[in-house]
Amino acid sequence: MGGARDAGWVAAGLLLGAGACYCIYRLTRGQRRGGRGLRLRPSRSAGEATGCPAEDLTNGSCDDVLNAEQLQKLLYLVESTEDPVIIERALVTLGNNAAFSANQVIIRELGGIPIVGSKINDPNHSIKEKALNALNNLSVNVENQIKIKVQVLKLLLNLSENPAMTEGLLGAQVDSSFLSLYDGHMAKEILLRVLTLFQNIDNCLKKEGHLAVQPTFTKGSLFFLLYGEECAQKMRALVNHHDADVKEKVTIIPKF
Repeated sequence: MGGARDAGWVAAGLLLGAGACYCIYRLTRGQRRGGRGLRLRPSRSAGEATGCPAEDLTNGSCDDVLNAEQLQKLLYLVESTEDPVIIERALVTLGNNAAFSANQVIIRELGGIPIVGSKINDPNHSIKEKALNALNNLSVNVENQIKIKVQVLKLLLNLSENPAMTEGLLGAQVDSSFLSLYDGHMAKEILLRVLTLFQNIDNCLKKEGHLAVQPTFTKGSLFFLLYGEECAQKMRALVNHHDADVKEKVTIIPKF
């Protein structure tokens, strides 16, 4: 049962990432903004500005839109506590507040995207789900999307190393825009991750002998995208990529 539920989170992650592909492509070709943003630290005054006590931030009794100090405290809880109940409640509150455009910016400037993103690898399925929901709301903001793609790919890479997860990954329905991640103009960090994802899946298929028997995956699945002609063309183009690491990674994957 655990494998089936993991496959569900994988599918959610793929769909989240695919929705941001075009914006990621546009962002990575532009100039990245500098700045360190706000510093993350606990605040004693969190909750005072809106009249919502700090202890109510994670128990669902605070309906106000949170301010920067309150969001800072929630992120600190997600990062520092080991109590799964508190983590889950904090992620729910963060996700709800991330539906507001101003808070999407504040959470990013507080360094919150990698903090929330780290929880999609949590063994607790409920925490994983709440983290994905929060990232989904955060992804509405264009400048947040490149940071969130990276976080989803980390999850997919971890799961792609496990042969037991291969069928669930390849069977996930994915928008065709996912293939834009293999475009030669994509940022090197993302290119290397998606190439490694392909490599891991291909290795797992060989171990299980699935490539020889051609498993039945439905049209629109990740299998059809990765082993289709469009992806093959992109892979052939990457053989001539200007970056040596990318070229080396492509040569490891079987020629098309």
